[in-house]
Amino acid sequence: MTGAAGQVGTDLVPVLRRRHGQEAVIAAWHRGRLADEVAESGPAMELDVTDPAAFQDAVAANGITQVYHLATLLSAAGETDPDRAWTVNLGSLRTVLDIARRSTVERLFWPSSIAVFGPTSPRHGTPQETVLEPTTMYGVTKLAGEALCRYYALRFGIDVRSLRYPGLVSYSRFSGGGTTDYSVEMFLHALRTGSYRCFVREDTVLPLMFMEDALRATVELMTAPAAAITVRGSYNLTALSFTAGELAAAIARRVPGFSCTFEPDFRQAIADSWPATIDDSRARRDWGWRPRFDLDAMTDAMLEGVARLGAGA
Repeated sequence: MTGAAGQVGTDLVPVLRRRHGQEAVIAAWHRGRLADEVAESGPAMELDVTDPAAFQDAVAANGITQVYHLATLLSAAGETDPDRAWTVNLGSLRTVLDIARRSTVERLFWPSSIAVFGPTSPRHGTPQETVLEPTTMYGVTKLAGEALCRYYALRFGIDVRSLRYPGLVSYSRFSGGGTTDYSVEMFLHALRTGSYRCFVREDTVLPLMFMEDALRATVELMTAPAAAITVRGSYNLTALSFTAGELAAAIARRVPGFSCTFEPDFRQAIADSWPATIDDSRARRDWGWRPRFDLDAMTDAMLEGVARLGAGA
């Protein structure tokens, strides 16, 4: 797994190690720091995914049969360094797809994002197939990546699978650099300082998902029979859609005295270009996707998790 020090990788590595065995899952990272649980529970290596030779050597030396390619530069960070976003997000995907053509790799997971949508996409009930005109470099790389995945599946028979992740909410690791960061920061500040200055408007609605649901969706997709997979670009995926104000209110009901102000910055324009609600009926039909966490359940789990990890100290 590349990007193992990131938000998704930190939680997904332990899930896969429990499923496949601790020694069977190699956590690869390049920036940041591996979580202790990831570093201590199985093999790990430092890997620059923009180095094709190093990537190829890592796969060949370890007889890798599945790759979870999570390394990416997120939306807000990508706007500050679009060249690097292109290289990391798209160049490394092309590398791993080429590796899969000529190696032991049998199945590949690569995450896309709701950032592939844009202001011309329907904002409510956004369908699987629709107008895709992203306005960020992150979205551009994800859209191009979906096309690459589809091409390699059709042209070379690569079993590549992908999800258009919504904003992911997790207490285990906060990577930063994304437009939906407020959905995590709000919990951290509620327990740390009792107040939060939100960088989007109070009425901003975006698709969000508690990390536990996202991890389960990833595993369910990767274990589904190949014949069931009808989308080789990337599946729409959703669980929750609520306003930033509704999230603040849910936290305030549980954290006495918590206050939130709303002062939009450049990320507001990105948020406004993304859908409010998503139609993920193809995922539900093809491999039985169903979310389990609603807003209240997610809020309870996040506050408990953040407090347990000491972020409220």
